[in-house]
Amino acid sequence: MRLKMLDSTFCVVKISPTEAIPYWATKGDVFSISRTNEELSIVCPSECIPLNEELKDVEDDWKCIKVEGVLDFGLTGILASLANPLAEKKISIFAISTYNTDYLLVKNHSIEKAKLVLENEGHTFKPIE
Repeated sequence: MRLKMLDSTFCVVKISPTEAIPYWATKGDVFSISRTNEELSIVCPSECIPLNEELKDVEDDWKCIKVEGVLDFGLTGILASLANPLAEKKISIFAISTYNTDYLLVKNHSIEKAKLVLENEGHTFKPIE
């Protein structure tokens, strides 16, 4: 698979499920918002969060790997082919799937190791433009 490393550093934020979606959550080129009866979960570029925003549950310093191209819903094992080799090397991920493709967030301190692991599995990274 062809992969692309996104430039931004991302954060994962949890707020109360009764809260409105914050204006800053939708400011980036790539963001994800999920609501359940237990939480409102936001993934967005770290620079989108205002400095004066006091958030209790924030996981910061994630880099994002995008699977290039549109994935057919009939394909199986796409996410597993990325996640399993990383898990074997003790690299944790946060996965996001969209209609078109998949994204893997990896902590910044593990991103070079993750890239090497995925390349050793035959995946290629698109050069940064």
